[in-house]
Amino acid sequence: MSAYLMIMIVLAAALGVYVYHTVKRIMKFYGFNTSGKFLRMVNIALVIYVIVSCVNMWNTRAMVLLHIVALFILTDMIALVLKKLFKSWSTYKAYKVCRKLYGCGLLPVVLTILLLGYGYENMKYVVKTQYFVETTKNVSNYRIVLITDTHYGTIQSPDILKNRISEINTQRPDIVILGGDIVEEGTSKESMQEIFGLLGMLNSKYGIYYVYGNHDRQPYTDSRSYTDEELTEAITENGISILEDENVVIQDDLVLAGRGDAAWGGTSGRASTEEILEGADRNNYIVMADHQPIAAEENNAQGVDLQLSGHTHAGQIWPVGWLSELAGVLNYGEYQKGNCKVIVSSGFTGWGYPVRTEGNCEYVIIDIMAVP
Repeated sequence: MSAYLMIMIVLAAALGVYVYHTVKRIMKFYGFNTSGKFLRMVNIALVIYVIVSCVNMWNTRAMVLLHIVALFILTDMIALVLKKLFKSWSTYKAYKVCRKLYGCGLLPVVLTILLLGYGYENMKYVVKTQYFVETTKNVSNYRIVLITDTHYGTIQSPDILKNRISEINTQRPDIVILGGDIVEEGTSKESMQEIFGLLGMLNSKYGIYYVYGNHDRQPYTDSRSYTDEELTEAITENGISILEDENVVIQDDLVLAGRGDAAWGGTSGRASTEEILEGADRNNYIVMADHQPIAAEENNAQGVDLQLSGHTHAGQIWPVGWLSELAGVLNYGEYQKGNCKVIVSSGFTGWGYPVRTEGNCEYVIIDIMAVP
């Protein structure tokens, strides 16, 4: 038995025990006789339902249930601390009210509704995030628009992106970079064609460039809605250039490179940064577009000045992003790796769940400015 499976079994058992005892405590609060066979069977059935529902974490039902459980655990911890600190206050009315509020079990449910309600509304709003990047290299000033992770036609209304095309055009970008996961397994062929038609309407002085993400070619499903050839055709026929382990020179002073996606579990045979930049003038300003925010050290060693990535969604569901930062993952925002600056976007939308409780949906403006 693998270590991963062992961990999952232990976690499932711990979850089951916690849910059983929590439900039993709430039943007692409402005056039910929990020693009866019928209520024990009901409790066990509820435990099985929760565990089975959470086996696949990548669905909304599991996400809601795990939030409820997590908030129950949080309220239990707070209640335990308050009980120890304010034991002498047990005769006060306020203390008794808090005890009843805790005992009825409604507080975690209400908090879950409020939190996920906020997250659902938050998914509808897309902000403009701007970065100013200075360089001592002899390069013209450039404005780059970075759009990543639209996951079009799935959890966010298509109208949100449609209504942002004209707004993005008012930013007068010199270069538009589409950073991957523009479409995914849940995107229909019609929606795939529609999104690249919309993105082809973006005005860009030096072109629109696209790098693949880990979802675009629908690798995680056995029933694809479009082929690789149809995807490529939809991209290129709308005037969008694909950069996959190659680079282009813009105005003789900026090199724009794009890497094939690393995919899960390895580099998937993609070229190294050195191979991608073969023949490139390292005196030029070098931008590397890579869907996943990895290989920053490799890029720095090869003279890359700026890496632009997405993929992480800034965690999307708290505390995933916070835990990622603790683990050393480049999760969101601006980082410096030697001489290479890395900017990681939270993406235009989320993935999997129609909820964002961490970070914002965004498109990114990067102003590259030469300084003495």
